[in-house]
Amino acid sequence: MHAIQAMRAGGPDVLELVDLPEPTPGPGEVLVRAAAAGVNFIDTYRRAGVYPMPFPHVLGSEGAGTIVAVGDGVTDLAVSDTIAWADCPDSYAEFVRVKADRALRVPAGVDLEVAAALPLQGLTAHYMATSTYSVQAGDTILVHAGAGGVGLLLTQLAVARGARVITTVSTEAKEQLSRAAGASEVIRYDLLTDLTAELPALVRELAGGGLPVVYDGVGRSTFDASLACLRPRGLMVLFGASSGPVPPFDLQRLNAGGSLYITRPTLAHYIVTSEELRGRADELFAAVLDGTLDVRIGQRFPLAEARAAHEALEGRATTGKVILEIN
Repeated sequence: MHAIQAMRAGGPDVLELVDLPEPTPGPGEVLVRAAAAGVNFIDTYRRAGVYPMPFPHVLGSEGAGTIVAVGDGVTDLAVSDTIAWADCPDSYAEFVRVKADRALRVPAGVDLEVAAALPLQGLTAHYMATSTYSVQAGDTILVHAGAGGVGLLLTQLAVARGARVITTVSTEAKEQLSRAAGASEVIRYDLLTDLTAELPALVRELAGGGLPVVYDGVGRSTFDASLACLRPRGLMVLFGASSGPVPPFDLQRLNAGGSLYITRPTLAHYIVTSEELRGRADELFAAVLDGTLDVRIGQRFPLAEARAAHEALEGRATTGKVILEIN
């Protein structure tokens, strides 16, 4: 089978299309012919060596496809079933071994490319809107990178819960996408000369004061401004670092800002059990089917062009979800 390996730690140029033996499912696993794989920032962190990984390794942890073989002990899945997954390794490949208890059934009516694009970012948006902070009707919240994959989904989920959403974006085209997802106000940070000073003032003017929560997947370039947007006892949800990691900072700043809270969540801790994983996924798929959640696939690349996909993602030249088309 064809697969994409990171041969060593480095930039997108370390990715190579290789031929590997087709895997066989072990006990409690299924083998899937992948239709598509999701491309995520965590893949770039693993490729670059930010997260320790053995090299070479096949990238990817998200995708969707059709089961072609079932391992011993699997009784609730069968050949020809269509499934998606959010946390199975080696997903940039034509065939993927998926643990049966992590498999997400794809309901009829959901396209497999949509199913591949939804799990990681959709589950992330879901836990942040429902569990990290339970968005309430009447809340005004801030979502950075509102036209990104998580940003678009999180905006829609928050609006569905009755919140007013302010987003930040970097271009006019991204502004239009964010508004279409339900953002009430969109701030173009590319038009600001001093983001750290100007953004909090704009947000507080729009919201009539500080916010209960800020969702920040950008990191270094927005962190200080995000903290300054919060009301006393507000929560900063730092879930990514597309502009680079946040440097160490003095915790007394949280005291001075009004007994602020900060968390650095990760999806794995919100889908520990198969029941929680599938419960969140079922709600997301139901929202797709009833039309309340639109999954935007912004860019599609063939498997062999994974390098270009990583370059586009890291260059912040993407909107919505980036996927690799496989079979």
